[in-house]
Amino acid sequence: MGLLFVVSDVHGHCDDLFDALVSAGLVSAGLVSAGPVSTERRVSTAQWCGGDAELWILGDLTDRGPDGIGVLDLVMSLQAQAPGQVHALMGNHEALALGRHRFPESRFAESWRINGGQLHDQDALTETHRSWLSSLPLLGRVGDYLLMHSDSTAYLSWGDSIEEINTTVGHLIASHEFDGHWDVWARLTSRYHFSGRDGTEVARHMLDILGGEVIVHGHSIIGSLIGRASSDVDGPVLYADGLVLAIDGGRYDGGPLLVVRLD
Repeated sequence: MGLLFVVSDVHGHCDDLFDALVSAGLVSAGLVSAGPVSTERRVSTAQWCGGDAELWILGDLTDRGPDGIGVLDLVMSLQAQAPGQVHALMGNHEALALGRHRFPESRFAESWRINGGQLHDQDALTETHRSWLSSLPLLGRVGDYLLMHSDSTAYLSWGDSIEEINTTVGHLIASHEFDGHWDVWARLTSRYHFSGRDGTEVARHMLDILGGEVIVHGHSIIGSLIGRASSDVDGPVLYADGLVLAIDGGRYDGGPLLVVRLD
């Protein structure tokens, strides 16, 4: 297996994602310019150069930031260039974006608004984007790492294996039925299940069921877990007696967008 990289909670910061992937040696800019280059141009010329490395994006690609559609286009392009090596998981904001589109007159609309929904992202969603978002799995596992968006045990309400959970939620999203879709969004918003007094036991229980040695998640920004401003965060945080790794630097909150290499 090649090198393994993870990133989460891009929240529309396409230029930051592009630059971080270039710095990690996973993407080549594909162009040389003496002046400013538009995000659209950078995305269209981005080339995967990561060899046999794997990249996992742990959800929340859109909302809050300036160019969620650019993020979708970049990740989809890289995935097409390196199938089986570039992966994306569904976060709560993917479920929210789809819910806002499908049920615009429902409570999804208010939830989308108060959670940083961007109208320009919704307006630019194509059928290709929507189909891709609908197909995203919730969980992944690579070697010793169990990969997920939310630091939550809510995943276990949909099954007791990665395959069952991904299949169950895939059917709920594909059904276009409001209650099931809302349930996915609502459960994925839960957080901090591994950081409480019994967090180590909770994390170990989840790993015993789903496999792996370390949970890797985004969703809850690192600053909220360690009691620091996001601007002071400079790397991922391992907690729960080494069983859980948080990688969301809180980009939308003034922190860094972290592309983390897992050794």
